[in-house]
Amino acid sequence: MAEVGFPGQHTTTTTVTSSTTVQTNLRFDPLYVRTIPGILKVVQVVSSLIGFLCIQLSRYSHLSKGAYFIWISMFAFWFSGILLFLYLFHMVEKFYKIPWLKIEFVFCALWTLLYLIAASIATSVYDGGYSAGAFFGFAATLAYAIDAFLKWRAVRAGGLAQGARVVSKQTTSVERPPPPPRQGY
Repeated sequence: MAEVGFPGQHTTTTTVTSSTTVQTNLRFDPLYVRTIPGILKVVQVVSSLIGFLCIQLSRYSHLSKGAYFIWISMFAFWFSGILLFLYLFHMVEKFYKIPWLKIEFVFCALWTLLYLIAASIATSVYDGGYSAGAFFGFAATLAYAIDAFLKWRAVRAGGLAQGARVVSKQTTSVERPPPPPRQGY
């Protein structure tokens, strides 16, 4: 015979709800460049452009090492520049169902590695333009590495690129009084 009142004495119900709050209208938000992701995007765009110019204006720009650096820096410049534009005008928020954080994480992680290789190769050419390009390549590497780490944390936390996701947890407990004792005949 089971013990009286166990396990039916206590019932706990936990309800987790999640709501996504986004504004789907396009608007210019210059304050984005003051956030950490905005600052990182600006650093990525600027260091990619300056690194590109340093290598391109070098007298040894025709070397395959320079061509690799130029390709990496221009692809990074355009990709990060377009993303910066999308964030500034809240287009990322408008299309919040696209997994922006995952896309950016993969790109930033990949470009951290590619920029590290490109900047390291640029240091092997003894030229002032290549040295300056390598400096900006390493600056871009650091910016992409930090951005990749932040995107990785945001993806794991279930965050949104823009907008807000509110998760609320509600726990209710119900205690039942023990049943009256049975009386035998």
